[in-house]
Amino acid sequence: MPASLGPGPWAVIASAAAMTAIVGVRYLVTSGLFAWITGRVRPGIYMGLNRQIRREIGWSLLSAAIYGIPAGLAAWGWQEHGWTRIYTDAREYPLWWMPASLLACLFLHDTWFYWTHRWMHLPRPFRIAHAVHHASRPPTAWAAMSFHPVEAITGAVVIPALVFVVPVHVGVLGLVLTIMTVMGVTNHMGWEIFPRRLVHSRIGHWLITASHHHRHHESYRCNYGLYFRFWDHLCGTDRGLSSP
Repeated sequence: MPASLGPGPWAVIASAAAMTAIVGVRYLVTSGLFAWITGRVRPGIYMGLNRQIRREIGWSLLSAAIYGIPAGLAAWGWQEHGWTRIYTDAREYPLWWMPASLLACLFLHDTWFYWTHRWMHLPRPFRIAHAVHHASRPPTAWAAMSFHPVEAITGAVVIPALVFVVPVHVGVLGLVLTIMTVMGVTNHMGWEIFPRRLVHSRIGHWLITASHHHRHHESYRCNYGLYFRFWDHLCGTDRGLSSP
């Protein structure tokens, strides 16, 4: 378990500030890396988008602060009071629970994202908040966290809330956050990084990659999921792949 932050409100503030810094640095490093890869693999694809990219970075760093607050509260609650269901001893639950908890967290996150995302496309929430994200035309690797604060709040609460409900090993939680970060960035790069044989396979039929999410940025009223196409298929909102 990490070292105690100590009692009192300053410990909560310090935890939130630390998590804000971690989220911000994680965003800059990951988006920066994939933007660099994009420049090498697809030179010129972001040409003329400097102003848009600066705007995406600004909104994303504001989102990092919003994401950091509930994450910091959850970290403080875990360290100081054991409030969460995060565990560090792999023997505390059967080993099969590690992959099962990974899938559970991803599916629950995907479910929350799908329905809040559909809500964001109603006229009033879209005008107030979600239009910020869709101002990225086309999206770039820097757009993954480019959210209005209202939308950032809906995304920021879900993982901190899950750790109070789902028993999850700290290593599995780290993997959830890694998958969330990488998929959030790669789905917005404006080109498909994953092999065609995967994207067009039976497994790919159920996974969201840039080819699927780019269609959402083109057509708006479809392809709402984050990780999986389950809810899109079930609700008839899957419109297939684009050709980014």
